Amino acid sequence: MNAIFRQLIRSTAAITLITLFTAGLAQAADAPGMRIGVRGEITGVNSDSLKVHVTTGENVVVLLNSDIKVRGVTLANIEDIKPGSYIGSAAVPQEDGTLKALEVHVFPPELAGSGDGHRPFDLAKGSSMTNGSVGDLLVSNGRVLTVNYKGGQQKILVPEDVPIVNLVPGDRSLLKVGVKIVTFVTQSADGTLTAQSISAGKDGVTPPM
Repeated sequence: MNAIFRQLIRSTAAITLITLFTAGLAQAADAPGMRIGVRGEITGVNSDSLKVHVTTGENVVVLLNSDIKVRGVTLANIEDIKPGSYIGSAAVPQEDGTLKALEVHVFPPELAGSGDGHRPFDLAKGSSMTNGSVGDLLVSNGRVLTVNYKGGQQKILVPEDVPIVNLVPGDRSLLKVGVKIVTFVTQSADGTLTAQSISAGKDGVTPPM
C-alpha cells in the first residue's frame, strides 16, 4: 500500500466520522425541545473557541461567545440530595412508566429553576432530561426521587452505579487542555458549532450528562 493511498484512506475515514457526527447533530436538532450536546476532552483553547476530542472519536471546534456560561462539575452522592433540592436527571423510560436515571446533577440554590421541565435529551436513545425540585427521596426503597416541575412530576429510580455530581459556579479558567466537558451548542447552516453553556469537570471529573 503506497503512501498516497494510505493518506486517501485516512482522509476518507476522517470525513466519514465528521459526517456521522454532524448528521447526529442534525437529527437531534430536529427533535422538539432537544438540546445538542458535545461531550469530550478539550485539546486546545483560545480566546474565542475550543478544540474538543469528542467521545465518539471526532475532533471538532466549538466557538465561544463573550458571555458564555461555564459551570464546574464535582463529585456528589445521594446524600447530597434532599427534599427541596433542585436537580436534573437524564433518564430512560421503564416498563412501569417511571424513569431510570443515567446520571443526576444537583444545581446550587442560585440556579434553582434552570431548565425546569421534562423534555427529550440526547445522552442515549429514547432518553429524556427532567429538571425540577425533589419532593420525596426514598433511599431505603431503591433510591427513588420524585421530581416536581411546572406542569408535571416524574419518579426517577437512581441505581447504585449511576454518577451523581454537583454543578458549581465556574468561569473560563476551568477551560484547559485535558479537561472533560459537556457543552450544549447550536449549529449554523455552514456546520459551525457555537457553545450556549459549558459544564467542565473539576479535579479529573467527567461530566456525566
